[in-house]
Amino acid sequence: MKLKVAINGYGTIGKRVADAVALQDDMEVVGVTKTKPDFEARIAAKKFDLYLAKKENSELFQKAGIETCGTLEELLAKADIVVDCSPDKVGAENKKIYEKLSIKAIFQGGEKKEVAEVSFNALANYDQAKGKRFVRVVSCNTTALTRLIYLLKMNFKIGRVRATILRRISDPKEDNKGLMNAIMPDPIALPSHHAKDVKTVLPDVDIVTTAFKLPTTIMHVHSLSIEMKEKVKKEDVIAILEKEPRIMLVSAEDGFTSTAKIVEFARELRMRYDIFENVVWLESIAIDGNDLFVTQAVHQEAIVVPENIDAIRAIFGVEKRLSIEKTNRSLRIGEKNF
Repeated sequence: MKLKVAINGYGTIGKRVADAVALQDDMEVVGVTKTKPDFEARIAAKKFDLYLAKKENSELFQKAGIETCGTLEELLAKADIVVDCSPDKVGAENKKIYEKLSIKAIFQGGEKKEVAEVSFNALANYDQAKGKRFVRVVSCNTTALTRLIYLLKMNFKIGRVRATILRRISDPKEDNKGLMNAIMPDPIALPSHHAKDVKTVLPDVDIVTTAFKLPTTIMHVHSLSIEMKEKVKKEDVIAILEKEPRIMLVSAEDGFTSTAKIVEFARELRMRYDIFENVVWLESIAIDGNDLFVTQAVHQEAIVVPENIDAIRAIFGVEKRLSIEKTNRSLRIGEKNF
């Protein structure tokens, strides 16, 4: 029997999660929701059964000539679990519906940690989500930081982590946020919230983060400094990262000189140029005294997608290694094709 998965919200994350679920041999998409009858709704209706996120918008969809299959509540009645991909803070409101209908739910990192029983990262705390009813997949930046820190923590003795996050100003389609010719501290009063979010998954990590918004839309970049509590060689770190499919090591010698080049490479590799892996520059891995330095790029639109797939399986008790291997294989995670 396949797990019946509903996707509430077919936007930047929702459409990617829906396509990823459709690739799994143990899951099926029973429907997706949209709030407005826009071009994304038209595409969704061609690929999946489309339901109304808000039943009061039924007339709008009728006028637009977009057929729907019913309301959110009707969709949830057909599902074993719902992946909430609504805008920030909307998921917390939707939780009331999920509680009323006694359905399991996964939320995204835009919600506060209190929305769920556990904040989730597949590598770091998969087993903590087993049997839970509500799970929160942490944000794109937190996912990337947690993956990297977890791998280092499990293989070396590490101390304090310092991370500077250079954030894209918006996703590519979000033209309503306007264009900007500036760099903005985010927040101006330091530190940023990302360290606290990492600690929802890795509570014993000593980490402080700062963040800045930049006028770019394609990726985030992290610059990390990790205190090493033992003698470590650069080659030791590279060996650990090379073994993990969800870390992609790239080199400037191969032309990866910027996030633009990474995206151009991904356009040849994946649908929508989705990059599910942390992209770490080999040249950035360096040891200076007791400190390890690493720079990584993060595709904010896609990196949390495999975490959502694994969170579904974790809730239903699937073994960690089996889930991660199935997810990696179906999404071609770890493939470079050159």
